[in-house]
Amino acid sequence: MVEIDVWDRDDMEPRVREILDRTVRDRARGPYKAKSDDEVIAMLERFFVAQGMTGVAISDVQRMAGGASKEQFAFTLAHDGAETERFVLRMDPLEAISQSCRGREAQLQVALGKVLPVAPVRWVDIDGEIIGQPAVILGFVKGVTEPSELSGKGVSGIGSRYDAWAEKLAPQFVDALVTIHGFDWSGSDMSLFAVPAPGTRQAAIWQVNAWAKLWWDGLVQPVPIVTYAERWLRENAPVCDKPVVCHCDLRIGNFMFEEPSGKFTAVLDWELGHIGDFHEDIAWATQALFGAWSDDGVFLVCGLLPRDQFIREYEEKSGNRIDPRKLLYYEVLNAYKCAVMDLGQAIRAAEESNNHQDLLITWLGSAGAVFLDQIVKLIREA
Repeated sequence: MVEIDVWDRDDMEPRVREILDRTVRDRARGPYKAKSDDEVIAMLERFFVAQGMTGVAISDVQRMAGGASKEQFAFTLAHDGAETERFVLRMDPLEAISQSCRGREAQLQVALGKVLPVAPVRWVDIDGEIIGQPAVILGFVKGVTEPSELSGKGVSGIGSRYDAWAEKLAPQFVDALVTIHGFDWSGSDMSLFAVPAPGTRQAAIWQVNAWAKLWWDGLVQPVPIVTYAERWLRENAPVCDKPVVCHCDLRIGNFMFEEPSGKFTAVLDWELGHIGDFHEDIAWATQALFGAWSDDGVFLVCGLLPRDQFIREYEEKSGNRIDPRKLLYYEVLNAYKCAVMDLGQAIRAAEESNNHQDLLITWLGSAGAVFLDQIVKLIREA
């Protein structure tokens, strides 16, 4: 087995390092002002003209709700020789609760679009050379992220229960994870990704290093539990025998479906995806934050199905066996990530006005204590 130095902070994917370093540089450009409709139209017109289009007309610009990490707009495009079409623009603010790459997001969606419903990638401005900010333009997908009768009851649907809808949605949710983890990326353009060495601890350490760099580069104030969690994660990093594609944010609110059929129309938000250990996705989906409780007190993963049933069905369909120790490790890692986002990035971005969602990220900053408590409880279980 190749020996991995768990304290080598420079051991991470090259493109991830580039994005994190750019974040530090871009802070000096703040404060960030949320884009007006007219500004969005001007940016898009400039981009499409650069693509060689003529007669470009942008209309019906609509800011989309949510998006603590991306500024999102739906718009209609008309140009010579083509019918009008609806699209979604996803672009970076100066600083967000997580930092990611639009090019990686696009590559994942193009690749996984062969086997899953996703929003089609139409154009990418990876470094924002034309639009002015890194951006991806996606085809507009119809559907809802939660049943209409539950709409608006929580942030990203958090705390919602799908109740009667669960029978239709739960199998598709499990199937989506199984499909992602079983995907053979060898025939796809994944040039912006690196693959951790199989049979080593590198998959875990790459994630620890990336999130630790995000924390220390944007430190608001030291938090002893966060510091201890990083040390624990390094010292207890598990071996990943077979790295797979991981979505890393597949949860309630990040899939769309039709009403009334319940059929999935898109798996959303691929920005944190990478190649790593499938336990990371399972631990993310089973977080208490994203679940709900049935009337008889049973915890429901993402408001859909009991945890034991979720794990059993995933194992049966994927052929992967979930190691309880590895699952607990990634539960700690995911709580650590959330603490970094809430107590680090959210607070810094709000203080420096470098994000378009001041109220939302301020609320997230106040939620950080929940994840500190979670880290302590999980490590005590280890």
